[in-house]
Amino acid sequence: MPSISDTAYPRLKTNPTERELEAIYTPTADEISLSQQTTKGKVAHLGFLVLLKAFQRLGYPVLVADVPAAIVQHIVVTSQLSVTRADLAGYDASATRKRHLKIIRDFLNLQPYKSDAQAVAKAAMEFAVMSKHDLVDLVNIAIEELVRQRYELPGFNTLLKLARRVRHTANQNVYQKVTDSLSTEDRHQIDALLQVDDEDSITDWNRLKQDPASPTITHLQELNQRLEWLASLQVETSVLPEIPEVKLQYFAAEALALDAARMKALEPNKRYTLATVLLKTRYGQTLDDLAEMFIRQIQQLHQRGKDALAEYRLESQTLTERLLTTLKELLLAFQTEGTIAERFEAMAAVMGEQAPLLVEQCESILQYEEQNYLPFLQTFYKSQRASLFKLIEVLPLCSSTQDSKMEAAIQFITQHRQSHDTFLSVMDVKDAGTPEEKRSPLLDLSWVSAKWWPLVTGQPRRSPAPTQVHRRHFEVCLFSQLMTELRSGDLWIQGSQEFANYSEQLLDWPTYHRKLKDYGLQVNLPMETSALLDYAQQWLTACADQTDQNFPTNAEVDFKHNRIVIRRPKKPLPKGLAQLKTLIERRLPPINLLDTLVDTELWLNWTRFFKPHSGHDTKLEQPVARYLASTFCYGCNLGPSQAARSLLDFDRRQVAYVHQRHIDMDKLQRANEAIINAYNQFDLPKHWGDGKSASVDGTKWDIYENNLLAEYHIRYGGYGGIAYYHVSDTYIALFSHFIPCGVWEAIHLLDGLLNNKSAIQPDTVHGDTQAQSATVFALAYLLGIRLMPRIRNWKDLTLYRPDKKAKYQNIDTLFSSVVNWELIETYLPDMLRVALSVKEGKIRAATILRKLGTQSRKNKLYQAFHELGCVVRSAFILQYIDDIDLRATIQAATNKSEAFNKFAKWLSFGGNVLATNNREEQRKLIRYNHLVANSLIFHNVFALSQVLQQLVSEGHVIEPEAISALSPYWTHHINRFGTYLMNLERHPPSIDYQTPIVSPTVFST
Repeated sequence: MPSISDTAYPRLKTNPTERELEAIYTPTADEISLSQQTTKGKVAHLGFLVLLKAFQRLGYPVLVADVPAAIVQHIVVTSQLSVTRADLAGYDASATRKRHLKIIRDFLNLQPYKSDAQAVAKAAMEFAVMSKHDLVDLVNIAIEELVRQRYELPGFNTLLKLARRVRHTANQNVYQKVTDSLSTEDRHQIDALLQVDDEDSITDWNRLKQDPASPTITHLQELNQRLEWLASLQVETSVLPEIPEVKLQYFAAEALALDAARMKALEPNKRYTLATVLLKTRYGQTLDDLAEMFIRQIQQLHQRGKDALAEYRLESQTLTERLLTTLKELLLAFQTEGTIAERFEAMAAVMGEQAPLLVEQCESILQYEEQNYLPFLQTFYKSQRASLFKLIEVLPLCSSTQDSKMEAAIQFITQHRQSHDTFLSVMDVKDAGTPEEKRSPLLDLSWVSAKWWPLVTGQPRRSPAPTQVHRRHFEVCLFSQLMTELRSGDLWIQGSQEFANYSEQLLDWPTYHRKLKDYGLQVNLPMETSALLDYAQQWLTACADQTDQNFPTNAEVDFKHNRIVIRRPKKPLPKGLAQLKTLIERRLPPINLLDTLVDTELWLNWTRFFKPHSGHDTKLEQPVARYLASTFCYGCNLGPSQAARSLLDFDRRQVAYVHQRHIDMDKLQRANEAIINAYNQFDLPKHWGDGKSASVDGTKWDIYENNLLAEYHIRYGGYGGIAYYHVSDTYIALFSHFIPCGVWEAIHLLDGLLNNKSAIQPDTVHGDTQAQSATVFALAYLLGIRLMPRIRNWKDLTLYRPDKKAKYQNIDTLFSSVVNWELIETYLPDMLRVALSVKEGKIRAATILRKLGTQSRKNKLYQAFHELGCVVRSAFILQYIDDIDLRATIQAATNKSEAFNKFAKWLSFGGNVLATNNREEQRKLIRYNHLVANSLIFHNVFALSQVLQQLVSEGHVIEPEAISALSPYWTHHINRFGTYLMNLERHPPSIDYQTPIVSPTVFST
């Protein structure tokens, strides 16, 4: 059950700061005057003021006895009253308090919470319940609306009970609508999933819940069979598309947590709804797996081609040198004295009869010029051809535009799949050989790229129109194009989740126009097209002008060989830092890692978020101990068997059961947020940052190679996946995700900030080169997020002038292009619609960025995002050149991310390999590790604060700069492995070296 601390329900702090007391609880002259006019006597005067300031702060009345003493004392002092808190003993039970409450309500213009207020709260919850499933969110929305309409807040439990009723009613309505949309046959089909044919077999329901085999070539047939089976189980309903994604996710998670017996026990409407949603979800996941397999196969095919080209060039180096030697001899022969005929005779003597061979060798070298590895793909395509054809057979590909070239090309190669001809005709010839002969193309080949064209058509130019295509080269070319368009969103898969038609996930235009004005206020940007264009253009112009003006006095920046050079200034260590670290190391008390988890749980009760997927209260014995054991087990990557050996009173099944049935990604994030919110109350982290910025970085974790997420990546040097963290400038990690090595990390940058619901809300994000691209810069800008990464080789990027007439005295050579403001203006409403859809949670930022991160000639929206992103990135780079403090801030921020990566890895002492092929489990293990890391960070800050307080009380002088240079990533005092007792009083059993290990041979006569 949500607690009051999980919501925005206002409460009085037990230990408010002096600043808070002064700003919030100091009575104004008008309030004191009102109290004097209303009350008689000093006690009533104080009671009125305390009740007024508490009511004013909270929005609901409290007993004066429950108001913290510090607040009462502050009101006594500031009002110059000569009474004490003890004098108020009888105030709460008096009729005077009731009379004062009426006066205070009138003064604050608040209406009491009665039937009309309840109707307001209920209406607000009912409006939001379809998009907000969590009770906390519903309570917060009701609080916001009651405050807006000037109603007094009721008790917390009153709102919580109302939220439960509203959600229950909404769910029941959904269950009824889904069930009504199902035919009798559909219901029988779902009921059949829950039946067991014999004692030894499992239900189809359990088969449905089982994770499929890893999506690899070896399991392709199994995945295809699973897709066919799931397709046969899909039920016809028009209701599911109307249900928000958050509801569908919740229903699917609840269905996964229930076995067949418990599904049978549910009331029918709920049972049919959960089953229908899970069937749809599993079908979509299987389509996603097959699409990812298709993309991965094409990527691997091209990588093998590139490797083959590199190997060929190494092997042909001798041939190249020999051809160059021959060329040199020919040139020397041509330069000899004599007639033209004598020169050609000398050249012929050099070549002899090798001319045809030399031409052939030259052609073999030239066909691989400009890194053209495409001819090598045929060698590796043969082994993958059957699986690729199988994949496009089962994937229902659709075009997101009116362009149908891809569908026609797929149909063409499918018709000729069994052909053994090298070339296929692409011309429809009628009345051949007659004067009436007419030729019309069967295929539109305009999509074939310049590098593919000679291989596919056998001719160097596009004119005249080709009459035939090379069958195998055309197939590889088409498969490669399908991969590109699938990633860019030009193609989508019907029924898929990750590869669905993203345009259908966006806000509709009426909703967009209705929300646009408020959205502009949120992100602090003008929303009218012309105003936003002027705003961006003026910003870029101002950045360019300022950088140009300051360049002569910018001591750390200069031009060298026509390239700009930025020198990194040397920053000395803060005074007293080394001594302070030594003092802290001596005083930090040693502690076991498991004890730090126990302490933070006892302080913060973060395991309250762990509960069965059904949402009901847990029925486990000692649930907190079980939850802590599972967090320790999976957060340190021990595994349930090893953890059970190390923890008394636990077996592996208890640890694994809680992990599977009570803890998921969202609950781990909620627990993390509880720790983050408490951490934000410490004073020490305020010396490290203000919480307004965060940094992102990834670190590689090893996983099984036989996994869709596993990929060899040169940047990380091996197979694995990437744990991607958002780390606050106060060192606490806000969000974590797990992504494949080959994915451009920046596409997951924005989701971490948008999904972070903690008290620390940064609006600036730093990272490295992987944390940026033009489209990411653009979307971040429209979301009101400042992206400020440390970009490697930024000098190779194109900087855009705000106007072609703009010229600069000192930095003019930096610019190599001009902004196409017309393109941005044309598609700005579409870009804002995307940004607003992301903000509203209709579509994930990673989903849209994955589409926009792949260059597409068809997708004008991509081109517009890229152009706007180049504007934003150009302005940022100009600021980066001009501002030494900005460069230092970015460097420090990225250092914090790198330090957190090492800290998190140190806590995974059970191993650096995620021993599961299930992608959801892998993400969950990273989130567990994130939770353990944050828990230890919290505990370290508590311990550091205690030590620093001791040092100050003993008279040590601590420089603020030294404190600012500390971090909470201390590990030397942590015992990760537990405590082992050495018992020399043990009595081991005696040794029998001749113990028989095989059965004696029995001889019979």
